[in-house]
Amino acid sequence: MEDLLTVLAVGDIVGRPGRNAATRMIPRLRQRHEVDMVIANGENASGGFGLSLADARDLFNCGVDVITSGNHIWDQKEILPALDEMPILRPMNYPPGAPGRGWLVHDLGAKGRVAVCNIQGLIFMPSIDSPFRAVQEFLTASADVPVHIVDFHGEATSEKQAMAHYIDGRASLLFGTHTHTATADQRVTDAGMAYVSDLGMVGPRDGVIGMDSAASLNRFLTGIPQRFKVGKGMVTFNSVIVRIRPATGLAESIDRVDHTVDVSSAD
Repeated sequence: MEDLLTVLAVGDIVGRPGRNAATRMIPRLRQRHEVDMVIANGENASGGFGLSLADARDLFNCGVDVITSGNHIWDQKEILPALDEMPILRPMNYPPGAPGRGWLVHDLGAKGRVAVCNIQGLIFMPSIDSPFRAVQEFLTASADVPVHIVDFHGEATSEKQAMAHYIDGRASLLFGTHTHTATADQRVTDAGMAYVSDLGMVGPRDGVIGMDSAASLNRFLTGIPQRFKVGKGMVTFNSVIVRIRPATGLAESIDRVDHTVDVSSAD
C-alpha cells in the first residue's frame, strides 16, 4: 500500500512568543504525527512585522521546510536578498521586479516532490496582480509535480473559497493565512483537495490577533494610528495535518491540530 505524505501546515507565527511556541511544538508534532514536510507562515515572526534572517534560520532549524509569507514580508529589509536563496516564499502575484519567488519545488526523496505556492488576496489588501492568474501560472509551470500546495494569504473567506473552486481537482491542499483567526471549515473535496479558509496563528491568545490589546483598543476608540507591539501570555498554536497520496496528489484527510502553549519559561 502506498505510503501517505504527511504535511503539517502552521498558521502565522507572531513575534517572539510565536517563535518560542513554534520551536517547541514543531519538533514534537513532527515526531508524533510522522510528518514529512512542514510549511509555516512567517511574515509576522519578527516583532510582529516581517521576518529577520536570524529568525528564519531558527524556524528552519526547528523543522520548518518552507516558510510562506504575505504583505509584511517586506518589513524587514535584511531578508530581501535571502528570498532568492532560502526556501522562503513571497506572494507570487506581486508585480515583476519584486524580490524573491512565489513558488518552489521541495524534494522529499522517496516521498517525491511537492510544489508550494504563495499568493495574496485583493479584497481589503494591497492592490497587486490577480492571485487567480498567478495560481494558474504556478499550476502550469509545475505540471510535472504531482503534489501542489497553496498558501492563500488574504482577508476575505469568500475570495479564498472562490479560489478553492478554481483550483479544486488541480491542487492537493489550499490553506488560508493572514487573519490570525482559525476557521473550522476544514474538509477534503470530492475532487481530492484538502481545504481550510484560515489556519489561524501561533501567537499570544489574549491580545488582538496576537498583538497587545491596549494599542488596538485605542485605535478603534480614537481612530488615531497606534504603534502595535506583540502581546504576552499564553500562546495559541494553530495548524492542520494533511495526508496526501504522493503519486496522485489526492488528499486523504485534513485535521486541525490546535494547542495552547505556555512560553513563559522560554522568554
